[in-house]
This record gives sequence, structure tokens and C-alpha cells, in this order.
Amino acid sequence: MIEITTWMHGFLKAINEAFGDRVWFVGLQGSYGRGEARDTSDIDVVVILDKLSASDIQAYNAVLDSLPHRELICGFLSGKNEILNWEPSDLFQFYYDTTPIRGSLDELLTAIDEAAVNRAIKIGVCNIYHGCVHNMLHEKSEDILRGLYKSASFVIQAIYFRKTGKYIRYQNELSTFVSSEERAIIDTFIELKSGGTVDFESMSESLFVWCKKWIQKIK
Repeated sequence: MIEITTWMHGFLKAINEAFGDRVWFVGLQGSYGRGEARDTSDIDVVVILDKLSASDIQAYNAVLDSLPHRELICGFLSGKNEILNWEPSDLFQFYYDTTPIRGSLDELLTAIDEAAVNRAIKIGVCNIYHGCVHNMLHEKSEDILRGLYKSASFVIQAIYFRKTGKYIRYQNELSTFVSSEERAIIDTFIELKSGGTVDFESMSESLFVWCKKWIQKIK
């Protein structure tokens, strides 16, 4: 597995050489950000520059091409003004699932109010509902179903935050605090992530019923 501290040291050196003091923030998301990475895990890097131009995107691409494990590098690149004016419902997950490496995202907190969290839940369950129905009718894809359960686990993080004001990053921990219905969703996601067998019809129906309830509940 990649030694992420060593890799990040090389990454920071490379972006410093390319952008200097224009780098406003650097962070890690996903499994490396949570300390749960495996051999095949993507490296989800967040980089926010003072401003972002098309030539900056090209320069950043050249930086990535110069680094080891280029095939695993993904993430988010933005200018500061854009992220500060982003859709607030997207910022909820973005803020709480990003581990800071350099700088801080705390300026985003003023936008992440109760309305933003409710909107994150509403948009999330609507998208999962649509994806679930479409998949049951057309693709019938186990991979799509796995992705929908992953999305549902993020929505449940928002639901728990809405109730308590606390964000729990780790699904194993989150499972112990939520309702039995949501615990079943989380536990199914954990099982699927570990390579568990897909019961397509049953798992799809459970997710569909859960989304249907929350679409009507969140105003």
C-alpha cells in the first residue's frame, strides 16, 4: 500500500514548485483521508488555489503526471472564490470529509447551515431513489447498486448530523448510533465494500423504500 505521508510530502513539494504561495488549501478525502485505504484505493486530493485558470489546470495536470501512482490520483481542484460560493448542500460533505493537510476550510462553515444540511439530504435521497428505480428497470447492475449504497451512507451521515450536530466519518461507528433501518443500510454498505454477495432484488427494494420515506419527510 502507498505510504501516504511520504507521497504527500512529494506532492506538496511539486505543487509548491508549480504554484508557490498561490496554494490556499490542500487536503485528503476518501479512504486515505479517513485512514482506511487499501492497495487499490484512490488518492483523493483536494487543492484550492487563490484563483484557477485553464492554464492552471494544465499546469496541475503536469504536476500529477510527474508523481508516482498517477493512475490512482483523483480529487478536486478549484479556485478560492468558486469554493466559497459553491452550492451549500455540496459543501456539507465536502467540508466534513476532507482532512486538512495545509490550510483550513473553516471559511466554508458560514454556508453550512440547517437549510444546507436539509438540502443535502433531500438531493441525496432523490438522486438515490432515481438511480435505484432506473437500475432495477434497466441496467440491473450490482456495481451501480454498490455505488447507491455508498451514496446512502453519506446521506445517513447528514441525517445524523441534522439530529445531533455531530459528524461521524466512520461507517462502523455511525452504524451504532442511527436507527435500525439506517443501520441496515450502513451494514449492507460495509458488507458490499468488503466484497459481500449482492442480493439484488432485496437490497434494491430496501434502498428504494428508505429513500421513498425520506423524500417525503424532508421539506
